[in-house]
Amino acid sequence: MSASPAPPADPIRLAKRELRDHCRQRRDRLDEAHRTQASERIVSALARWGPLLSARVAFTYLPMPGEVDVQPLMSLLPHVRWAIPRLVHEPVRRLAFHVYEPGRLIQHRYGMLEPDPALPEVALEGANVIIVPGLGFTRGGHRLGYGGGYYDRLLAAGAPAVTVGVCFEALVLEDLPLAAHDLAVEYLVTEDAGLRSCRPAG
Repeated sequence: MSASPAPPADPIRLAKRELRDHCRQRRDRLDEAHRTQASERIVSALARWGPLLSARVAFTYLPMPGEVDVQPLMSLLPHVRWAIPRLVHEPVRRLAFHVYEPGRLIQHRYGMLEPDPALPEVALEGANVIIVPGLGFTRGGHRLGYGGGYYDRLLAAGAPAVTVGVCFEALVLEDLPLAAHDLAVEYLVTEDAGLRSCRPAG
């Protein structure tokens, strides 16, 4: 009895995989000085942004190697209650956000730091702003992630928070194949363009 043929590959998934490789290569070509200066300009734009200035609670992230470093925001805006993500695998895959305490961080095998799981978890409904990292973004706010789906689930949860994507200008994409579950952030910030709205005009 012959084996059943393999199901056809998902063309959107394949296209995203190729784009991830392209974006990683492009990001790797940015030298450290460029990434540092670009991160500083992005942080400066966010530190002057009204929704973040008025926020009580903000979700942010600690960067993996090569990503935009927004950590200085937490010192620049000490009135904000900051929370950072931890990858949770069971019973469902999700991001759990915990209160940020710099002395209680754990190295994840992916290379980023995570909060100690014993720290208080902050409810998604309590966040006023969510800062979203990504390998790349379109000008319309659609995100190219790393393939785990964690931020897809976060954005799909429908939190009342304002969402802002963060990436280097070199990683702004002209186009991105989209699946039904792909949702856009409301704003995007890069070192060259600063903060811009991703909401459709009109």
